[in-house]
Amino acid sequence: MLDTLSLGRGPGSMRTVSRVVPAPSRVGLDLIGIEKGTDVEFDLRLEAVSEGVLVTGSVRADVVGSCSRCLEPFDDSVDLHLTELFAYPDSATEETTEEGEVYRIVDDEIDLEPVIVDAVGLELPLQPLCSDDCEGLCPECGVRLAIAESGHAHETMDPRWAGLAAKFGAGSDASNATADASKNNEEK
Repeated sequence: MLDTLSLGRGPGSMRTVSRVVPAPSRVGLDLIGIEKGTDVEFDLRLEAVSEGVLVTGSVRADVVGSCSRCLEPFDDSVDLHLTELFAYPDSATEETTEEGEVYRIVDDEIDLEPVIVDAVGLELPLQPLCSDDCEGLCPECGVRLAIAESGHAHETMDPRWAGLAAKFGAGSDASNATADASKNNEEK
């Protein structure tokens, strides 16, 4: 909460605010966000305008997440630039806008939490990555490809080709499958 009483209502009056506060709750998306208690740094300018208080400046915080490809945890940071108008009570802006379209000053205080929640939600990626070149997981065995040996691969055979592979002696699993199928046909 930022107090606007010392700012006054005269258009053009201004003051700067620099603070570090702990995040009151987790802010972000499913795979990435600012954890509760993490320091959030504000460097803001509050400027009185005819309809309210214009808040501009930057917000910075550390974020933690899980990579959407390899599922490994990682740390990063988010830097936001805010420009938001908080309407005075009984101003034309407050009276002509629907609830939720504009932020409002309540009891001469500005609540920045909903602004930051909205800005962080728009800034963070829906599918965060630990690095831009993350290779992810092997679709066959689930090992992280970043730590797998060079040329990591699995030989799999389409079961529709098993009979042909058995005829030419390729793949012992295919030979066994064909032999089992032949045995079942003979028993019938």
